[in-house]
Amino acid sequence: MRRRTVLGLALAGMTVSAGAQPAAGSGQSLRLIVPFTPGTGIDLIARTIGPKLSERLGRPVVVDNRAGASGNIGTEAVVRSAPNGGTLLVSVNTLVMNRALYPKLPFDPVKDLVPVSLTSWGQLLLVTNPSSGWRTAGDLIKAAKARPGRINYASPGVGTPHHLSMELFKAANGIFLTHIPYRGTAPAVTDLLGGQIELGFLPIHVALPHIRSGRLVALGIGSDKRHPLVPQVPTLEEAHAGKVNVDMWYGVFAPPGTPADFVARLNRELKDILAMPEVRTAFETQGMDPASSTPEEFRRLVETDANRWAELIRAQGITAE
Repeated sequence: MRRRTVLGLALAGMTVSAGAQPAAGSGQSLRLIVPFTPGTGIDLIARTIGPKLSERLGRPVVVDNRAGASGNIGTEAVVRSAPNGGTLLVSVNTLVMNRALYPKLPFDPVKDLVPVSLTSWGQLLLVTNPSSGWRTAGDLIKAAKARPGRINYASPGVGTPHHLSMELFKAANGIFLTHIPYRGTAPAVTDLLGGQIELGFLPIHVALPHIRSGRLVALGIGSDKRHPLVPQVPTLEEAHAGKVNVDMWYGVFAPPGTPADFVARLNRELKDILAMPEVRTAFETQGMDPASSTPEEFRRLVETDANRWAELIRAQGITAE
């Protein structure tokens, strides 16, 4: 009887500890799941903040790339994780786009995650191969209206920010361009440089070396203001190509049910980390602008952006399934 009692108490203790949030310095590792391949902007964020979080929490922090299905595989892994402070998601606004693109997902990428903090903003440049002859967004629009559907644009895949940004650009200017989806950014860039495809939206850090070498021409930036890395490139609104703001947000999420006090602790640590000069430099050299928020501010941003992109996806009849 005594042995059964001791065993029961031991099992009860295990149950409590399994659901509890690990204390700082507990030694239990913290996984930062990145739902895309290494080398992406999201991966850079995770690998920059990871060591800083490890120092401040007194715990090992590892980056775990879970790529596939436009980020849905890694996102679901976090949604299904125990809310014990052992797993976080580092993601981008693809997350909210997927909500409308994949209506049959077994989880809701907006409602089934706990927003922790915004980490940064990134911008997309509308670029073309020099052989197109276009030097402004107006040149492109004029050519597209003269040859509807005969101009092709590249994206890293259906439902990516690059794809939906171009769909927004098309809608704003009443033009028809043909979408050529690739399996990732690298092959899309290869064909853009080779002239097999005419144009596309690319993140600043991807496009910048090719713009500087003259192998790509920037027609505009999809933001409300110019970027210091490419001050000569006008916003698309300045280029009279519509109010096309396609800024990408990046941020950190926790599994559903994560204790509010742990989320608040993470938010405070991330705010301090994002203010560090070396972190700002690492982000800014890649064309990302560090930014922080409260969990509630981040939640409102996520929900607003989800509604915005859902309207475009419905209006354009875009589907990934």
